[in-house]
Amino acid sequence: MDYKKGDIIVGKVTGIAKYGIFMSFDNGYVGMTHISEISYDYVKDIHEYITVGDEIEVRILDVDKDMKRLQLTMKDVSDIKVHKRRVKIVETPNGFTTLKKNLPVWIDKKMQNIKNI
Repeated sequence: MDYKKGDIIVGKVTGIAKYGIFMSFDNGYVGMTHISEISYDYVKDIHEYITVGDEIEVRILDVDKDMKRLQLTMKDVSDIKVHKRRVKIVETPNGFTTLKKNLPVWIDKKMQNIKNI
C-alpha cells in the first residue's frame, strides 16, 4: 500500500510509552502517535485510552517512505471514539471493616466537640 499524508488507516497498537503510542501497519510500516495527538483533552495517562493490541483508526500527518515510518494523529478521525477506560474498583479483603469499626468512634468524638462548644 502507498501511504500518503491525510490518509485514514487502521493499525495495531504495539507499544505505549509516556510520550506516545507505537503502531504497526501493512508492508512493514510503523508509526507513532504523540500523546498530544491522542485527544484535544489533556491526556495524563495513555493507558486510560488505549491498550497494546487495540486496532484503531488514525490519520497520517507525515510519511517517511525510506524509513517506512508514519507520523500519526487520532484527532479529527471521524469514526474514532476515544474515551477513558473505566477502572474497576476491587474490594480489599478487609472491605469496609475499618470504616465500619471507626465511624462510631469518629461520630462520638465529633458529638463531644459539638457539646463542648
